[in-house]
Amino acid sequence: MTARAADRARYDRATAHLDAPVAIVDLDAFDANADDLLRRAGGKPIRIASKSVRCRALLERALARDGFAGLMSFTLAESLWLARSGFEDVLLAYPSADRARYAELTADPKLAAAVTVMIDDPAQLDLIDAARDGGREVVRVCLELDTSLKLFGGRVRVGARRSPLHSPAQVADLARAVARRPGFEVVGIMAYEGHVAGVGDAVAGRPLRSRAVRLMQAAARRELAERRAAVVRAVRAVVPGLEFVNGGGTGSVQHTAAEEAVTEIAAGSGLYVPRLFDNYTSFRGRPAALFAQPVVRRPGVGVVTVLGGGYPASGAAGRDRLPVPYLPEGLRYDPQEGAGEVQTPLLGTPADDLLIGDKVWFRHAKAGELCERFDTLHLVEGDAVTATVPTYRGEGHAFL
Repeated sequence: MTARAADRARYDRATAHLDAPVAIVDLDAFDANADDLLRRAGGKPIRIASKSVRCRALLERALARDGFAGLMSFTLAESLWLARSGFEDVLLAYPSADRARYAELTADPKLAAAVTVMIDDPAQLDLIDAARDGGREVVRVCLELDTSLKLFGGRVRVGARRSPLHSPAQVADLARAVARRPGFEVVGIMAYEGHVAGVGDAVAGRPLRSRAVRLMQAAARRELAERRAAVVRAVRAVVPGLEFVNGGGTGSVQHTAAEEAVTEIAAGSGLYVPRLFDNYTSFRGRPAALFAQPVVRRPGVGVVTVLGGGYPASGAAGRDRLPVPYLPEGLRYDPQEGAGEVQTPLLGTPADDLLIGDKVWFRHAKAGELCERFDTLHLVEGDAVTATVPTYRGEGHAFL
């Protein structure tokens, strides 16, 4: 029996009492992935990206391990909810225009102490001040650096379109603007190199593309390490008490941790290891988060149909954004139908061994987005479900 076949047998036994659709997290794999992230971080603390987990119980489980410290949230509403839930260090990774929540933040000393907001433009400070509604608490601010690699005089750009702040002088100028403004304090810098951390460099069947990605990433790492160090020096000249410099992501943990200027690493997807993280030369994780759909039809030889399963991930539309049939091995989508909202035909010889009611296990393309489809995650240890915990959705929250 292969390792994957053994996993399928375990998951089927563990969830035999549960009807599909059902989502699980294999805790042995989750914990092994956490250990691997810590190893790659080389002693620097890891701030957990909450959008990649979206389950308070599992955020707490990871934070209970030495080496994980703080959360990186994705909306201001989520940030305040997490702070009210007892998480004491929450960095909002994206600028917000949520005036109502800014009014709450600036009126509550506990929230203001726990939550750090992201800015890259003085206009965002204007919005926060206009939203205060009498709130006088000092707002903790993090400045975001654009990490994109610019080539040929800026005519070619590699990387996400995030912050407009690219040079050390630009970031330092914004730090001075914040320092001059009552009610705000610069406490951190963030720089997320998504073109390194979030792009696989070993795509199956694409050797030339994979080599090109590796060459690009090596150049991007060199350029960013030099520029990030210069940015930190420039900002520390304005804000000597800077508390943290955050960088990285699951795919670049060890590279970012090697930079002296970086004080903490961001990572989250590496705890679940969704399918988009299969294509890296620098690490191998264990799939920890899966979902199962039930077989509801057997249309013919080599074909079964499962209920639902059309859970595409965000990003540029493409086949790599679809969940992948994982267990039993050897199933694939019908190219004319793909993954459907209500039903999904699956092709392959393993289909002939599946009966009505059997489970087919899938891996989502991205990590936390799976939790937008399920109210609960069943936590599996060995061949048993040992706990069932709510996702954000199960607690009544959909923050975006």
